Amino acid sequence: MAIILGIDPGSRVTGYGLINSVGNKLQYIDCGCIRTESKSFPQRLHTIFNDLNDLIERHAPQQAAIEEVFMGRNASSALKLGQARGSAMVACLSHELEIAEYSARQVKQAVVGAGAADKTQVQHMVKALLGISDTLAEDAADALAVAICHANTQASLIRMAGAKAFSRKRLR
Repeated sequence: MAIILGIDPGSRVTGYGLINSVGNKLQYIDCGCIRTESKSFPQRLHTIFNDLNDLIERHAPQQAAIEEVFMGRNASSALKLGQARGSAMVACLSHELEIAEYSARQVKQAVVGAGAADKTQVQHMVKALLGISDTLAEDAADALAVAICHANTQASLIRMAGAKAFSRKRLR
């Protein structure tokens, strides 16, 4: 059993999602958005840090996963996103959580099965995989998708390690 915190960082809206991964089953715990729109940029970073700290203290996740920065056309936006991501990572590290990082393509591949999936496909699959009937905010759905990607990656690594151990035993 592992509670996983998924984070979709943003300088104005940071999505978070918590799931419990038990064997090959995923259970929804919580999700939402940290909104920082009306503050100065340093205050936004502080809000992201503080709100994630509170969330971590409340839910006590054992693992964290965060989406990597996508470098678009606007370098200034990418730098701000990187700083928001750094604030989120420091909040996790201050609670001694290991952080896994995934590209948007990896997350979409793990959740939808196609690295070029759009936001609505990701939202639909997140709701289906976690049995959620309510409407999800885009950023919260993306954060849950990051957590699901991490859970699936961890399960695959465990299966691969078990297969290697099994094959070595058969050879002897």
